[in-house]
Amino acid sequence: MGVIGIVSPGFFGRRRTGNPDLPPGQYLTEDFPVLSAGPTPLISTDDWSLGVTTETGEVVRWNWAELNALPVERFTVDLHCVTKWSKLGTTWEGVSLDTLLDGVETSAEYALATSYGGYTTNLPLEDLLDGRAWIAVRYEGEPITPEHGGPARLLVPHLYLWKSAKWVRGLRLLDEDQPGFWEGVGYHNYGDPWREQRYWGD
Repeated sequence: MGVIGIVSPGFFGRRRTGNPDLPPGQYLTEDFPVLSAGPTPLISTDDWSLGVTTETGEVVRWNWAELNALPVERFTVDLHCVTKWSKLGTTWEGVSLDTLLDGVETSAEYALATSYGGYTTNLPLEDLLDGRAWIAVRYEGEPITPEHGGPARLLVPHLYLWKSAKWVRGLRLLDEDQPGFWEGVGYHNYGDPWREQRYWGD
């Protein structure tokens, strides 16, 4: 996430050199630091929904029960935060964006993820497909806690973690790219950890 926010007590990072699983400039942590751009929204699963809005204005929406009735995948991924910590081998359960976008008619090339609380982040649509992104609903076998983005968060582990919007509520499919919250204040528009794309110009 970003340079401002809340880090959970007990976060201890340590430098690892020569670890092939760590992108350059990253530290390994066994904890799961909490960083947010604002207050943590508390959303009941009774009130939660996810909408995908196409570039033509068509909306496809799922409530909590409908989302969880879709095929749920269990997957293990590494997480890399722009603030330089990495957490390896995290296990999640969620619905692939391939599943959610199957049958959605669009020629859009970009997506803007929106969250409860107002947070936004932008991604090329292709980075949400081919088994690379999920709407995650469980972490390490348990419901995702609010501070980590529950009840559901976008998870795009091949990009820096600020692209994995917490408290996700929607995706807007766009013909033209539209920078989100952190991108609008100087963070890199793409955010590849292996290329250290932290800020504009990197």
